[in-house]
Amino acid sequence: MAATVLCRAVGVVTPLVLIPVMLAELGPNLYGLWAAVGALTAMAAFADLGLGNGLMTRLAPCFATGDTARARRYVSSAYVLLTGIAVLILLCLWSALPLVPWSGLIGADGPAGAEAEPFMLACLTAFVVNVPLSLVVRVQFAYQQVAQSNLWQALGGLSAVPLVLLAVHVDMPPVGVVTASVTGPVLTNLLTSCWVYGRALPQLRPRLRAADRGEARELVALGGLFFLLTIVMSVANNADSLLIAHVLQMRDVTDFAVAARLFAQVGILVSLVNVPLWTANGDALARGEIDWVRRTSRRMTIVSSSMAVVLGGGLVFAGGPLLGAWAGIRLEGGGLLLAGLACWWVLLAAMSPCFMVQNAAGVIRPQLLGWTAYLAVSIPLKWYAAGRYGVAAVPITGALVYLLTVVPGALHGYRAVLNDPAATAKETD
Repeated sequence: MAATVLCRAVGVVTPLVLIPVMLAELGPNLYGLWAAVGALTAMAAFADLGLGNGLMTRLAPCFATGDTARARRYVSSAYVLLTGIAVLILLCLWSALPLVPWSGLIGADGPAGAEAEPFMLACLTAFVVNVPLSLVVRVQFAYQQVAQSNLWQALGGLSAVPLVLLAVHVDMPPVGVVTASVTGPVLTNLLTSCWVYGRALPQLRPRLRAADRGEARELVALGGLFFLLTIVMSVANNADSLLIAHVLQMRDVTDFAVAARLFAQVGILVSLVNVPLWTANGDALARGEIDWVRRTSRRMTIVSSSMAVVLGGGLVFAGGPLLGAWAGIRLEGGGLLLAGLACWWVLLAAMSPCFMVQNAAGVIRPQLLGWTAYLAVSIPLKWYAAGRYGVAAVPITGALVYLLTVVPGALHGYRAVLNDPAATAKETD
């Protein structure tokens, strides 16, 4: 865990370097457009149909029992499925691109509207290509190579810096700069795959002939609820920039996006600490070690919440001057905006260990109901609050709605797993 946080801290340097560079190169309007396009692209995170999460859940028992043959079938089946899906999506994207009014969809007009289509094409293409490539991260986590995985991701994240600086240096157009910024994850996962399947875990190297229909159906069935949950969470967590773009102005999107990007580093650290518990909880539940799960979840809730409070509180007090010196941003009502973002991440940090227990047991419905309620309630309330009180009201409203919708579902699902582990174990078999 310490090695993972240390390695990922290197990756935090990337946005700290890139945001001022891209803001200066693109200007406030085009940067706001890029943030809105990025939010729309992030909503497509469900494109793997939940297969990544299903693969990680299924591989953990294979690792524990040493069943390499079955693990290879799972890995190969997942790659065959997702590669086919990625090819199909790219064909549809490139064919339908001229038919979609991207500028109106994003809420951009003027010079920013003219760049909406190429920005969208660059971001979506990179995202779709990365869908099958990102499976290697799930394989590493399932096989207890968490530190190595995050080392690759951190180093790969830094690769975006020279790519963007090179694009700026050769005076590429705005779409070239944006393309350079989204290429890093694709190259990172490609190189990681070569290393993992070439040297670290060659026994799991995906092969077309190793793909199996039975394992493929099993992964699709297990990933179904993960798929639905990811759709709802992706839309709920990435709608803010688009909402602000429609209700307010692109400069407000820039203010929110830059501040949110700064606070997102808190979320990255919280995720790095908690996600490895997914497979560990699965192992413990299979062995009936409920006390270990309960004790560890309680400790990790304290660790995650404390981390978010300390880091988030520090950004509330220092965020305004930091954003001014870092990116030249002068936030209007900045204190409220930063406080709202801090509250949001503290709540997510506190609930993260509960979600890891439910994910390990395959108990997804309580999370799905909570996030669906959050999405249905938060969007209209954020729309009204942003128009009446400004951009700072968006994260504050989100935190309040999260407390009333997602938190009760998270606690209910967590108790259900611990009170009846035998039933939840059957659900994942």
